[in-house]
Formats: sequence, structure tokens, C-alpha cells
Amino acid sequence: MNTDPGVRQSERVTDMPNSEHEAAAGAPSPTGAPSPAGASSPAGAPSPAGASSPAGAPLELIAASLRRERRRTGLSLTEVARRAGIAKSTLSQLESGTGNPSLETLWAICVALDAPFSRLLDPPRPHVQVIRADEGPTVSAAQADYQATLLAASRPGAHCDVYRIAAEPGHARVSDPHMPGVMEHVVLSAGRALVGVADEPVELGPGDYIRYPGDIPHVFEALDPKTLAVLVSEHT
Repeated sequence: MNTDPGVRQSERVTDMPNSEHEAAAGAPSPTGAPSPAGASSPAGAPSPAGASSPAGAPLELIAASLRRERRRTGLSLTEVARRAGIAKSTLSQLESGTGNPSLETLWAICVALDAPFSRLLDPPRPHVQVIRADEGPTVSAAQADYQATLLAASRPGAHCDVYRIAAEPGHARVSDPHMPGVMEHVVLSAGRALVGVADEPVELGPGDYIRYPGDIPHVFEALDPKTLAVLVSEHT
């Protein structure tokens, strides 16, 4: 954060609790006093474009974070303003990026939104993972030219794993039944293959998709060299 003398108030941010639990508990502002109604700039005029708040953060960032957090809660402008003890017009200005918020005002809004103060200045970022075509943990079958590369394992609360399959003609990869309720989804990327339940496999070409129960014997047999596929194992 900016630590210039002109924004010395922001130095107190480091004393703030940084968890949603503390914010939800209605913790006092960093000054030790209850969060008061928000004050606008001394002249009451909107801040110029690209300006920063007293905490040294770009107003555009704060405005976007306030809008995002209010959408998350499903609360109206009126209700958030009431809970924060500020005027609805003040909150509206802040969400549009034209207000000039004090640290106390922002803190009070965070309490009203049940959000940690840090989320206004450092919003959550989507987790992006890239695995190149020749990367990833790979295991090979013992009796077939068949390799499975794990691309994504189930996250907490999720129920599917994603694999990249590379296979060559010669021997079929026959799989024993998995756990009860498992379903497998295959999209063929290149080549041709017989895929599905062991008794009734289906020939697939590039772009074809098949779903079949994985809790009974099933098979993947490449018919063309350099056959590639994506397999999703769905489990309960």
C-alpha cells in the first residue's frame, strides 16, 4: 500500500483483521472506534478519473470490488448502506468509482457485506492451470500400448477426473469394473478406436463422444496409429 505521509491513514490497514469471520463479527475500524458513516471529499465533489482513495488504492478497483461483493450477497444498495450506516448516495458513488471513501467508510461496508477488507484491494483471481501436450503425470498399461495422463483430479466437492489418452493399435485396453456408480465419458481427438462396455464397444472417430458405465468391464482399443482421446471419469 501507499505509505506516503499524505495517506498516512492507510498505514493502519495492517492492523485490521483479515478474515471473513472477523469482518462478520462487526470488528471496529482500525482507529479503534466503531465504523462511522462515510465521509465524502472535503469539497463534496467526485474524485477525478484515475484517482486513489485515502488507502492508496485505485478507485476503479475498489468500485469493482464493491459491486462484485454486493452481487455475491444479493443485497440492495439500500440495505448495504443501512447496515453500513452510510447514505445510499455515498455507496452508489463508491460503486461507480466517483466517490472519495475514507478508510472507516470502506471498513463499515466490508462489515455489512461480510467480507474481509483485503478483498477490496486484492480481489480473488481465477485459478488457471495449463498442461502442455507432452506434460503431466502419465501411467502406461501393461498389456496394451495405452497411456493415461492425469490432467485434473477432483477438487473438494467435485466428482470427476480428467485424463488424456494416447493409444496405438495392437492390443485392447480392457478395464475391470471401477467403483459402483462410476460413469466414463470419452471424446476422441485423433485416430479411431473401439470404446465402451466390453461386450459392445463402439467405433469412434475424431470428434465423436461416448458415455458408458465404468462399474462394469469396459474397453479402449486403438484402430489407428497415434489415437488420442480425452476421458472424464465421473464418480459419486
